[in-house]
Amino acid sequence: MPQSAEHVEKWVRRFHPAPEGAPRLVCLPHAGGSASFFHPVSRALSSTVEVLAIQYPGRQDRRHEAAVDNVPDLADRILDALQPLDDRPLALFGHSMGAVLGYEVALRMPDAGMPPPVHLFASGRRAPSRYRDEGVRHLPDARIVSELRNLSGTEPTMLADPEVLEMILPAVRSDYHAIETYRHDPGRRLDCPVTVLTGDSDPRVSLDEARAWGEHTTGPMELRIFPGGHFFLVDRNADVLAVLRRELVGSRPAVA
Repeated sequence: MPQSAEHVEKWVRRFHPAPEGAPRLVCLPHAGGSASFFHPVSRALSSTVEVLAIQYPGRQDRRHEAAVDNVPDLADRILDALQPLDDRPLALFGHSMGAVLGYEVALRMPDAGMPPPVHLFASGRRAPSRYRDEGVRHLPDARIVSELRNLSGTEPTMLADPEVLEMILPAVRSDYHAIETYRHDPGRRLDCPVTVLTGDSDPRVSLDEARAWGEHTTGPMELRIFPGGHFFLVDRNADVLAVLRRELVGSRPAVA
């Protein structure tokens, strides 16, 4: 059933207009993350790429909705929201948990009668078949806050604010439950190109675990290694944007 514009807008955020017919990039946040994490990406690419960001339930303006604590259901709901947007080629970019969600959404697109994605960018995440149960979902709140602080993906001022923590921790715990209990289907692979982006000192992804993404597509796989940890893409923002521009619009630079 076609989804209403209101339903799509609940899930999909468009921060900046882009030229008509521009390639479309759908961005999926990390565990505990929100669509606004990709606002700088949208601003930087808006002259040549239409950047859309997914807003998961349970955070920011959707904080009163129950978070989804498993990857398959969340991927199904994201796909449902994206179906009306199949009028032009679409690429997916996911960071950390978002990379696995991007993979699962990409697998589902042809099943739903959509064209497959033209590209998957998997950032800051080991391949779907490489598991580590780090048990973050079972930790007390203070230990989860320490985990977020160590990964450097959340503003320190937010982690120091008890009222903010009360709002965000249920969604963070739900996201960790989703990604830590995820198991891939070994009988399925993508057909699209996959670009894997990883930090050379990421404590959550080894280079071998990043290279293993090549086992999950029949298309080409490129591994790009950047200096930095789990959130290397913040410090290496210009370099990551250059990769996206190259793959989505070719070598021509964005118009200022």
